[in-house]
Amino acid sequence: MHNNPAELAARTMVQRRNISYATQTLEGTQAWDTFMSLVATTRKLGISFFEYVRDRISQLGNIPSLATIIREQSSLYSFGYSLMLQ
Repeated sequence: MHNNPAELAARTMVQRRNISYATQTLEGTQAWDTFMSLVATTRKLGISFFEYVRDRISQLGNIPSLATIIREQSSLYSFGYSLMLQ
């Protein structure tokens, strides 16, 4: 047992890779990694992954970039406070 969020994210990726028998090409692996990262990031930010992807594909711009959202949320708390939450 552990409580390391990075380890939990990596473990999820390994489990899904094992279930799907991995990818067949380097491009497939890169796409898989990109989308898994987007899923994890949107989940942590409380944003719907599907709504985010739909917003990006349709180029509506209703949802700010993930970098902007992360910057805004990180400015709300001091670094020391964010460590205490984990």
